[in-house]
Order: sequence, then C-alpha cells, then structure tokens
Amino acid sequence: MKGTATEVRERAPRPVRLGPKSVAVLLLTGAVGVVAFGWPLLADAGSGLAHAKDAPWLFAALLPLLVAVVVATISESGMDAKAVAMLGVLAAVGAALRPLGAGTAGLEPMFFLMVLSGRVLGPGFGFVLGSVTMFASALLTGGVGPWMPFQMLSMGWFAMGAGLLPGADRLRGRAESAMLAAYGCVAAFAYGLVMNLQGWPLITGLGSGISFDGDDPLYENLVRFVAYYLTTSLGWDLGRAALTVVLTLTLGPTLLRALRRATRRAAFDARAVFGEPEEPGRQPGGTAPGSP
Repeated sequence: MKGTATEVRERAPRPVRLGPKSVAVLLLTGAVGVVAFGWPLLADAGSGLAHAKDAPWLFAALLPLLVAVVVATISESGMDAKAVAMLGVLAAVGAALRPLGAGTAGLEPMFFLMVLSGRVLGPGFGFVLGSVTMFASALLTGGVGPWMPFQMLSMGWFAMGAGLLPGADRLRGRAESAMLAAYGCVAAFAYGLVMNLQGWPLITGLGSGISFDGDDPLYENLVRFVAYYLTTSLGWDLGRAALTVVLTLTLGPTLLRALRRATRRAAFDARAVFGEPEEPGRQPGGTAPGSP
C-alpha cells in the first residue's frame, strides 16, 4: 500500500524545495545585496559614500523581497500556515539567543541555530528566517541603525547557504554534523568579512595602510580592506566561528532530529510523499465496492 500515514512518519522530511519563482526572487535579492555592499568600492570619491543614507532605501527594498520569497516558496511547495508558524517560532528563539553572547568576544549562539534551521527548512525559508531573526533581535537589543538591513541580508545568506549544502535527503549522523560545523565555521568568518565591508568605507583616521581611499583603484582598496579585517576583526570572528562549531557538534544532532520531527508533523512535503489519490468509490487497498 502506498501513501499511508505510517509511510509519512517513517520517511525523513526533506528541505523545502525551491521552484523557479523562488530562485528568481532570491537571485534578485542577492543582486540587490551585492550592489548595496560593494558599490562604495566602485564609486568615485565625489559620490558621497554614506551607507547611513542608503540603508533606509535598502530596508525598503528588502522587506517586499522577503515577502516575495515567502509567497513564492509557499505557492510552489504547497505549504500552509504551519510552515509560517514554525518560521516565526524559530525567529523568536534566534532573537532570544542573540543577547546571550552579545559583546563577548564575538560569541553569538544564534548562528548555530541558523545553520541547523537552514539545513532542515531549505535555502528559501532559511534566507527569510535569517533576515527576520536579525530584524527581531535588533528590536530586542536596541541595535537598530543603518547597519541593520545589511545584517539582515548577511544573516539571510548565512542561513540560506546551509540549505544549499549537499546530501539533504540522505546524509545523517556524524558526517552531517561535521559538514554543518565546517560550513558554520567558514560562514561565520564570511559573515564578519561582509559586515566589515559595510562599515569600513565610512571609518576615517585608521592610517594609510588600512583606510579606504576613494581616489585609489579597486585593487589597492581591497588590499587595505584585508589588512583592516585581519587587524581589527579576525579575533572577534574567531570566537563566533569556534562557538558555532562547538554548539553544532554537541547540540546539533539532537536539534536536527527535533526540527525534522516538527517538519514531518507539519507535513511540509506531504504532496511529494503521498501517492495519487484513490479514485472515488474505491475502498482502501484499491478494491471497488462489492469486489472479492
């Protein structure tokens, strides 16, 4: 017999699949983010390099794009309000975790939750979860400023990357935990690198070796940026990466099982699991009424 409730319970849930609409919206959002982060390096010195001025416009563009990702993902995967409710619960938990390590050597426990959630929910919902979690945590901690939309984009990419890792349907156990820990380590440094790029062009008085100079070519500014990152931020990002790895290896397997159990009960992939509906007038097992 195919399509039974037992089969749904036993089959491992899969991350939410991305359809063409979701991919298109995510690509558009990524393009907006790349321009928002990188344009100061390409603009001339007289263009007014002020992320504080373009941040409200980025935030205004980001919100409808986040809604579009959710709508496109739901419409293409057949998910219902239970998926959105799970998204809200995970965002609330992530926002509550962030203040626990804020201001202490880069120790931010919310990052490991974003890795695991992105792995289970998939790249589309992972991106939205990371962005919404960072928005909620900024409101909770009073960290609202011109950097907030850039943090939302960076955290969205961070969680989305976990959803794009291979082996989502078959890789389990220690191998999966090791892969997620390695990704969390690399992505934690990448998050810090990208966020430093957001604020670096605005900082003055750092010295000729690490300060941004709008009159110099791109290559020389990139060399200065690497020196700035290694000098000011590498140690902070090391703490974030180390905590993400430790929590992913120790708490990851248990939390992954819990998230997958919740995903299974929400039946996010029910349409992919069940077979074709029974024909009207046929009894369970495929026999017509009155048949032997």
